[in-house]
Amino acid sequence: MRIGELAEAAGTTTKTLRFYEDQGLLPTAERTPAGYRDYTPDAVSRIDFVHRGQAAGLTLAQIKQILDIRDHGQAPCGHVRGLLAARLADIDRQIADLGALRDNVASLRDAASDPEPDTCGADEVCRYL
Repeated sequence: MRIGELAEAAGTTTKTLRFYEDQGLLPTAERTPAGYRDYTPDAVSRIDFVHRGQAAGLTLAQIKQILDIRDHGQAPCGHVRGLLAARLADIDRQIADLGALRDNVASLRDAASDPEPDTCGADEVCRYL
């Protein structure tokens, strides 16, 4: 299939497909005699895998590692599990950081619940921050 057909089938753009090919996420397509890219039908499932990896928060470099393992005839399941465990730990840290930030902002908001602008010094923009 040509690049436009693949883009439509995979729900992406031709520019993205060219980028994926340049990054090694998508194998280099064969060319027609006229020079058009000619992709095999399995390219759709490969792009779908890339999109699922991105939805899980993996980087394109990590997704490429997984594809490289598979392309060398090995099952990448152990590697994927490790990447997902690391991603989950990152998310847990982000949630904890956001919780601390939320508590701080709530405290600042509570302190400013009855604003008294006249109590700010000349050297202060706002005493609540």
